[in-house]
Amino acid sequence: MELTDRKDITVRFGEVDSMRIVWHGNYLKYFEDGRESFGIKYNLGYLDVYKYEIMIPIVKITCDYKKPLVYGDEAIIETRYVNTDAAKIQFEYRIFRKSDNEVVATGTSVQVFLTPQGELLLTSPEFYIGWKKKWGII
Repeated sequence: MELTDRKDITVRFGEVDSMRIVWHGNYLKYFEDGRESFGIKYNLGYLDVYKYEIMIPIVKITCDYKKPLVYGDEAIIETRYVNTDAAKIQFEYRIFRKSDNEVVATGTSVQVFLTPQGELLLTSPEFYIGWKKKWGII
């Protein structure tokens, strides 16, 4: 089963640089918006995880820029869950310009599970295994 979320955004003035295009670092914020929207839709949000006393920091993130977005552009952030047997959460992202459906950026992220003391979990926590079962992933 594939789990995907799509979120609409509008580029705000504060997100563009002196060249009037979205500053490159804001695409990572858009990925964050995508993860949050995905988490709300599929009950894997930060507060959903935190209640199990687990932290999920990002340990790797990539972004490939294809075409620029400019102030006022409407875009769609598509966030796709990538299943893995490893104790981590992976996502793939595509950002589309809404007016012409052009892909403007793609990327990936990897999050790991930590205890409140910051210790890395080498196996998936029980709540995450249960989450995967709920959504028919395992």
